[in-house]
Amino acid sequence: QVQLVESGGGLVQPGGSLRLSCAASGSILSIDAMGWYRQAPGKQRELVAAITSGGSISHADSVKGRFTISRDNAKNAVALQMNSLKPEDTAVYYCNAERVLSGNYRYADYWGQGTQVTVSS
Repeated sequence: QVQLVESGGGLVQPGGSLRLSCAASGSILSIDAMGWYRQAPGKQRELVAAITSGGSISHADSVKGRFTISRDNAKNAVALQMNSLKPEDTAVYYCNAERVLSGNYRYADYWGQGTQVTVSS
C-alpha cells in the first residue's frame, strides 16, 4: 500500500511564505508525476503545480512567479515553496502522486490527507 504523508501548512500573514512537503512511502517502483492541488470552501479542487519524473513543471496561472515546486525522485518526495501568499491562497492543500507503479506492477493514483493553509492578518 502506498501512502502520502504531508507536512507544513498553517497560518501566515499576507505576503508571507510557507513550505509544504510530501513523501510517498510503500512498495514504489516509479511515480510519473507528483503535485499539489488545493480546495477552498465551496470550490472545486484545482491543480496548483505538478512536476513529472523528468522535471517538467506545470503551474496554475494564479501562482506563477510565487510558488515553486520541486521533487526528489530518489526519496519519492515533492515540496511546494509558497511565497507572497495572498488571502485567496487559503485552502486545503493535497499532495498527489499520479501513475504510481507499485510492487504488484499495477498503476494507481494516490492522495495525501490534506493540510490547511490559511492566509490572514
